[in-house]
Parts: sequence; C-alpha cells; structure tokens
Amino acid sequence: MNVFITGASGGLGRALAVECAKRGYNLFLTDVDEDGLSSIKRGLERRFNVTTATCVSDLTSPQSVDEMLAVLDKHRLRLDMLLNIAGLDFEGSFIKREREEVVKIATVNNAATLRITHAILSRRKHGSRFFIVFVSSLASMFPIPLKAAYAASKRFILDFSTSLNQELKPLNASVLTLCPGGLATTPDVVKSIEAQGLWGGLTTNPLELVASRTLDKALKGSCIYIPGLLNRVLSIIGKAIPRQWVAALLYKRWSNAQKQWLNLPETIL
Repeated sequence: MNVFITGASGGLGRALAVECAKRGYNLFLTDVDEDGLSSIKRGLERRFNVTTATCVSDLTSPQSVDEMLAVLDKHRLRLDMLLNIAGLDFEGSFIKREREEVVKIATVNNAATLRITHAILSRRKHGSRFFIVFVSSLASMFPIPLKAAYAASKRFILDFSTSLNQELKPLNASVLTLCPGGLATTPDVVKSIEAQGLWGGLTTNPLELVASRTLDKALKGSCIYIPGLLNRVLSIIGKAIPRQWVAALLYKRWSNAQKQWLNLPETIL
C-alpha cells in the first residue's frame, strides 16, 4: 500500500503517518515544515520497516505542487491512498482578523485540497482500489460565529467529498470524510479545548485512536466518520434545530471561550 499524506509533520497527519507505518504501508509525506518532515521521516524509518519519502511543498502554490508532482512522476510512483490532512484556522471574529488570514483559511482548507486531490487521482494505481480521506470537522455541521470562515470551509469539504464519493464509485475509488470534534494537535488547540470547559473535554477525541479508526473505516468504504458518541448525537441535534438558533447559541459559547484563551476584551470579539 502506497499512501500520500498532506500536513504530515504534526498533529493528525503525523498520527496517521505512524499508524500507516505500523501497518506496513509505504509513505510519501508532504508539508511546508521541512524540519517537521525530517523528524517524522527519521522516526518512522527507525521504528518501522517501511519506505518513507518526503517532499516540502506549499499546497497553496501551483508551482510548488507541480515541483512535488515531478518528483512522483520521476520515480513513477503510483498511489493506493490519499490522506488530505493539511488545514488551518485563525481564532477570533471575522472582521478583526487580517484580511489575508481569512482568505488563507479557504486557500489552504479548500483550494489546496482541490488542487492536490485532482493531481493525485491521476496518479493512483489503475486496476486496484483507491481510497481518499478528507478531514472536515464537527464544525461543518453548524454555523459557528467567531469561527465562521473555518466552519464554512469545513462544510465545503463535507459537501465536496460526499459528492466526489459518488463520482468515483465507477473508478473503484471511495471517499471517507472525517468529522472530528476537538483534537489535541497543538498547544494552542489544547488551550482552546481547556477554555471550553466541560464541553471541550467531552467533545475531544484521542488523536491516535482517531487515526487508527479513520484508516479502518476508509478501508471498509465508509462515507463519513464522526468520532465519539456525543459528537454524533450533537450532529443529529444540529440538523433538527433552526440554524439561526444554533448560531446564537454557539456565538455565546465561543465568545466566552475565546475571551478566556485569547485574553481578548469584549470589543475584539
């Protein structure tokens, strides 16, 4: 099994790389973080008997992606699985963020994901099953003030991947959409989870467990995976309540939480 992973240097991408290596899969890892890629490559090669190739790439740059693809083509690599993990968010209200920060959320989460998916699909192994995983979020199920651009970008991923799954069935390919709640991927994310109090803890998912079950469900051909019983219940409740009510409730929750972990006065939110 040859697996291509974006955002592989840390967080969920790193956890999935480790889980793939445990299963004996060969890896092609990419990220903008060169040091992080070097670190994960050394660790995987030390612990597991798998081939691990890395390439630094900025997925928001067509030229950078083309240079990475040239490496794949030079070595005639063909892939069995694509794990689209790269993504980002900037906390705080839409109007108080820098303009290019807001735009970058959609550029990385959406445009870059489309770019790499289109490219890798033409480099899959023909004649065998192909698997794709997209990382959406529990946030995609709701309109979330103070995380409006992020939640909307993840809703795009959810709708796109659901549609793409149908398109690719005749090509013997399947698409899984991962919609986790909290994942303790960085110190900033841990702070945000802690600031949400009880709900933050209850909706947070163990990183390594999510990685393992994501691969299991992808290989079974599942369409969507929402880790955690509470998160699955919340996703159902969210569909039953008018969206403007949901937005009002979540605005109250996130305004209180962000003031705690970002130390922002009322006027900033």
